[in-house]
Amino acid sequence: MTRTEKLLAELIALPSVNPAFAPQSLVGTARRTVRWEAELPPDARAARPYLFVGEKRMADFLASVAARAGLEVEFQKVLPGRSNVMARLLPRNKIRQTILLAPHLDTVGGDDSQFVPRRENGRLYGRGACDTKGSVAAMLTALCELANTKSRPQETEIVFAGLVDEENAQAGSRAFVGQASSLSPCFKKIRDRRDACPTALAIVGEPTRLQVVTAHKGSLWLQLETHGKAAHGATPQLGQNAVHEMARIVDLLETDYAARLRRHRHPLLGTATVNVGTIHGGAQPNIVPDRCVIAIDRRTLPGETEAGVRREITALLRAKRLSAKISSTKLAPCLPLETNPKLPLVRQFLRGVGQARPAGVDFFCDAAVLSRGGIPSVVFGPGDIAQAHTADEWISLDSLERGKNLLLNFLKSLP
Repeated sequence: MTRTEKLLAELIALPSVNPAFAPQSLVGTARRTVRWEAELPPDARAARPYLFVGEKRMADFLASVAARAGLEVEFQKVLPGRSNVMARLLPRNKIRQTILLAPHLDTVGGDDSQFVPRRENGRLYGRGACDTKGSVAAMLTALCELANTKSRPQETEIVFAGLVDEENAQAGSRAFVGQASSLSPCFKKIRDRRDACPTALAIVGEPTRLQVVTAHKGSLWLQLETHGKAAHGATPQLGQNAVHEMARIVDLLETDYAARLRRHRHPLLGTATVNVGTIHGGAQPNIVPDRCVIAIDRRTLPGETEAGVRREITALLRAKRLSAKISSTKLAPCLPLETNPKLPLVRQFLRGVGQARPAGVDFFCDAAVLSRGGIPSVVFGPGDIAQAHTADEWISLDSLERGKNLLLNFLKSLP
C-alpha cells in the first residue's frame, strides 16, 4: 500500500459530510465509529466516536500529517466549527511565486457502509474517494514528499489549502479569497492591483481524469413562479390555472429556449444548458391552483451573467405572452471559469503533465471563486466525475498514484 493510498483510506474513514446534506437531527450531535483493518488513525482505532458531519476531524487529521512532514500549519475559520486547513512549504530564498493546491474537504452524504474504505480490483471504494479526497491525498502526499527532498523549490511558496463547504455554498474558497492577502506575499498583489496575480496559480482538486482544465461552466439556479386564481374544481372556468400557465413555460424552456442555447458553442465547454428540475403547484384535485413554482438549473458559459440570463428568459416569456416571477435560489454567485492557458505557470503545468491543450468540464467548482478573487486557477485531479456522488463511489489506485507523481514532478520543476 502506497502512502497516497493509505492516506486516502484514512480520509474516507473520517466522514466529512457537508451539514447541508445531513439530516438536521444529526448535525452537530450524531456520532459514529468505523474501522479500517488497522489502517485508521490511532483515535479511530481506539473506537472513539467522532462527529458524522462537518470537516473538522478531517482538517485536524490533515494538520497533524502536514506538521509531521515539517510544514507550517494554520487554520482559517470559515463557519462555526468549520475551518480551512492550510499547510505551507516556504522556499529558502525570497518568495517570488506561489502555487496553491486547493481540494475541498466536504462530501455529500451516504450510509454507514460508504465510510468504510474497501479495496477491490485496483480501486478504492468509499464516500469521497474521487470527490475529492483522492485529490486531497494526492496533493498533500506530494507536498509532504517534496518537503523531505533536496529538490524543493528555492523561490516558490507552495500552499495546500483544504477548503470547506464546496458542495454547498463554497464558503471555504470565498473566505480564502477574502483573507488571501494575509496568507502570502504573492496574494497581497491581488488586493493591491485588483486584478489577477501573475506570480500565483491555484490547482483546484477535482476528479478530471488527470486532465488540466482551464474552463468550466457556471451554475445558475432560478425559481420561476406563476400566479392564477383559485376556484372550485367543479367550476374551473371561474378560476385561472397557475399550473397550466407553468406547463406552457416548462415546455417553452425545454424546447425553444434549449434550442436557442445550442446555437452558441464554447471551444472547450460546448453549449449552455437548461434543465427544469422541480415543479410544485396546487393543493388538491378539486381546487384550481393559484400558484405554481419551478426550479431550473441553467449552466452558463464564460461571458454570461445572471442578469443577462434573466433578461433573455423574460423576453422569451413576453414574446409568448407568458408571465412568471423570476428569482435566484443560489446562496452566492457560481460563475463560469475561463483561465488563459498561455499564462506562464499554466503553460508549465500543461507541459509537466504532457498535455498539448487544456480541457473543459461541465461542473462548477471552487476554481471560479478563486479566479474571481484574482488567483489564476485550473482544475486537476485523479478520478472521474462520473463516479462522484454515486452509491459505490471509487477511484482507480493507478490514477491516484499517477496524479501524486505528476504533481510532485511539477512542484520539483519550480524555481
